[in-house]
Amino acid sequence: MGKNILMIVGDFGEDAEILVPFQALQMVGHEVHAVCPDKEAGEKVKTAIHDFRGDQTYMEARGHDFELNATMADVDPSDYDALVVPGGRAPEYLRTYEEVIEAVQHFFEADKPVAALCHGPQILAAAGVLDGYQATSYPACRPECEAAGCSWVDGVVRDRNLVTGQAWPDHPEWLAEFMTVLGDEVSHGDAAVLADD
Repeated sequence: MGKNILMIVGDFGEDAEILVPFQALQMVGHEVHAVCPDKEAGEKVKTAIHDFRGDQTYMEARGHDFELNATMADVDPSDYDALVVPGGRAPEYLRTYEEVIEAVQHFFEADKPVAALCHGPQILAAAGVLDGYQATSYPACRPECEAAGCSWVDGVVRDRNLVTGQAWPDHPEWLAEFMTVLGDEVSHGDAAVLADD
């Protein structure tokens, strides 16, 4: 049975980390509402494509315009079964919105499934929900994740209700673990670290 899933996005979030889970979760029958603070359904966020070209950090190119299908101001987190937090540059400013922090805290207080990828755990760290979890993130975010109280793991990890990955190349394992937490039957390899193993 399909779940109602909230996805919090923003301008210059990572293109693949927004589009792929948004479409993949719908493909298997879930309802996904993509929202952004200060924007309404029908408005768009600009995505970014991050890639490594031999420099010390990633370069950024303009991605797609991604249309929101719900309005953050109208969202009641209790109406949703799960949360997805993509990465990119958006999390660094999305974490400054009280409504974003309160929504994230709701999913943890209610022990609902949460999937965060790349820089997405910056929002979880700001919400104060990582303490005691095993989690991962884009490696450059490791210090703030650890400062928020998690044990940082190198690779996709599932710990209780939380599934985290480092970047879009983790999509197969990250999405498979998240869908498993959602109750979907998924056939996948053993690449992910299960915190309760």
